[in-house]
Amino acid sequence: MSAEADKLKTDILAAIAAAEDAAALEAVRVGALGKKGTVSALLKTLGGMSAEERQTNGPLFNALRDAVSEAIAEKKTTIDAAALNARLAEETLDMTLPVATDPQFEGRIHPVSQVMEEIAAIFADMGFDVAEGPDIESGFYNFTALNIPEAHPARQMHDTFYLNAEEDGEALLLRTHTSPVQVRTMQNGQADNSGPPFRFIAPGRTYRCDSDQTHTPMFHQVEGLVVDETTHMGHLKYTLEAFLAAFFEVSDISIRFRPSYFPFTEPSMEIDMPCRRDGDRLIVGEGDDWMEIGGSGMVNPHVLRHACIDADKYQGFAFGMGIDRLAMLKYGAPDLRAFFEADLRWLKHYGFLPIDVPGLAGGLSNKSLAGKPGTGQ
Repeated sequence: MSAEADKLKTDILAAIAAAEDAAALEAVRVGALGKKGTVSALLKTLGGMSAEERQTNGPLFNALRDAVSEAIAEKKTTIDAAALNARLAEETLDMTLPVATDPQFEGRIHPVSQVMEEIAAIFADMGFDVAEGPDIESGFYNFTALNIPEAHPARQMHDTFYLNAEEDGEALLLRTHTSPVQVRTMQNGQADNSGPPFRFIAPGRTYRCDSDQTHTPMFHQVEGLVVDETTHMGHLKYTLEAFLAAFFEVSDISIRFRPSYFPFTEPSMEIDMPCRRDGDRLIVGEGDDWMEIGGSGMVNPHVLRHACIDADKYQGFAFGMGIDRLAMLKYGAPDLRAFFEADLRWLKHYGFLPIDVPGLAGGLSNKSLAGKPGTGQ
């Protein structure tokens, strides 16, 4: 039996050495040590032997089983290590490759959209609603309801985009300002008994026949309106100063009013804010120079009457500013026309990440993307 056990051991160890993977090694283990394996069958023969034979062959057969088990364990360790090394080599990260960009950091919010969100956030904190209206308007809402006379230059085709006349003969137009939204909102408030008082802003696109470095045929405006029984110019001045300080993210801005004329306000004032030059930078909110930032005034009683509001009981103030110009001043864009050229390089430089939602608590703007607010940098 010793010769038979030695031959079996030689054959099994050779099979173990020849196994190339875990599956082949498992087949060798089952063939040798399984219930019907060759070593197991050899151990079962001990029951039919005499005591003297068992005393001789028992240690021999057990040594065979132990040797096979140890050889299988060692081979398994070698195969597992080789498999792990192969996997590590296959999954190696090449640190010299560029990092893949996450899609959420590829897109950019346009500066105009960002500034509109900033404006809405500021005025919402001051208790203003946001109102909207159609881009295509009638002459009544765009001019007549705003006390603009028939002979006013703004009604002429060299200043306004007119559309083909309707069946009733009235020619519609692309609104030249967002002021029609004020009249529509007040009329709707009167119709459903929700006002006055009114307190809202009206941001949106506007259209005029003009194009140069600081003018485009389509641009953006925001207008604000407050109407109640006690509103006065002190409220208007405070509202504008609070907005400009928050928007340009400076501690304080003291504006000045210059007399002007707008058909829809009386009295009417241009809004100037202080500024100064520092090399190529424009610093707003301080200095000895002044910059016009918009128009304002007390609402003309004729406008209130067109909106079916009792002008003897109610009064209010209104103001308007160019959103694109605010964006240029805050983020240092030198040419208004670039805002509408769809140049991805420009948008990468001046744009904002979609996850940077403006908020007064955390700061309106992402300073790392678009220069320091309020510097025109």
